[in-house]
Amino acid sequence: MKTTYFFISFCLMIACSPPSQEDSSMQNDHNGVLLVANKSADIFHIFDRNTGDILAELETDLEPHEVEASPDGKWAVVSNYGDREQPGRTLSVYDVLKGELVRTIELGMHTRPHSMKWITGTDHLLVTTEGSQHLLKVNVASGEIILEMPVSHEVGHMVAASPDFSQAFVTAIRSGTVSAFDLSTGDEVSSVYSGAGAEGIDVSPGGQIWVTNRDDNTITIFDGDINNRIDELECPEFPIRIKFTPDGSRAVVSCAKSGDIAIFDALERTLITRVSMPPYMPSGEDDAKYFSDFEDTSIPIGLVMPDNESVFVASTRANSITEICLNEYKIIREIPAGKEPDGIHFSALRPESQR
Repeated sequence: MKTTYFFISFCLMIACSPPSQEDSSMQNDHNGVLLVANKSADIFHIFDRNTGDILAELETDLEPHEVEASPDGKWAVVSNYGDREQPGRTLSVYDVLKGELVRTIELGMHTRPHSMKWITGTDHLLVTTEGSQHLLKVNVASGEIILEMPVSHEVGHMVAASPDFSQAFVTAIRSGTVSAFDLSTGDEVSSVYSGAGAEGIDVSPGGQIWVTNRDDNTITIFDGDINNRIDELECPEFPIRIKFTPDGSRAVVSCAKSGDIAIFDALERTLITRVSMPPYMPSGEDDAKYFSDFEDTSIPIGLVMPDNESVFVASTRANSITEICLNEYKIIREIPAGKEPDGIHFSALRPESQR
């Protein structure tokens, strides 16, 4: 029995282990860093991906929710959402190589910044602002708002973009809709109903748009155009985020209420498996947190996939990051991550002081 267990564990370790030193093309990816925002601590952490060690611990403004990294990994931006009484109105910009805060971008009337998407090849960042109900295009280098796009439905929460960045897509939780914006003009060109509680959204490398409807426990799939609805998949309970693997072969969904991760074959549009996060029993200190009425769940939310082999999951109630091997669909480890981690991203770089 011990021999069998050792063999299985050894195979699992090999299946998800970093590449050899000879494979220099992949070495940076596996030796990169995790970028994590802690909502309850007003802290931004940079973690070593391999060891889980904290490489930098930096202050944010009030209640950071999401993290977005530039495609080259040099910059990380945190959206400071604010709490229930005090709306946030800033973005914190960090230099990943230096491991330090370099600027704070003031958004003025545009309060409660949330989801972000970096436009590849530019200094421009798309940002949803729930308080002012806008989608913004922000120049991260200058701090200037260069385009203000009103969102017609409530509450514009998450943003994704087409592979060529000609369009952006915003989900609105309260309306259950997804809207498309022409990024050359800033016009909202279309809006359709997706499902009750439309929230999580991602676009595959081939252009399919997948939206998680957290109150309907479904995923709606659009083919390139939100007016071209092609499928709907069941996905209980409370599917809140969705991300594709870089090759587009799988879609990974965090289900906050059931406390597990659903993994789909994105080409066949079928469920492959579900991986349960370690259970967590709430205590009195959880009463003021988001989704405090969810029982016996670690509340997995944020997702990032540095490659096709691994997904890192931010479990807000468990105060941890869980790594799941996508070759074996099993949990590899838990990384302690501070109070209420939510937003998570990845950079293949690492702070200079930690090299």
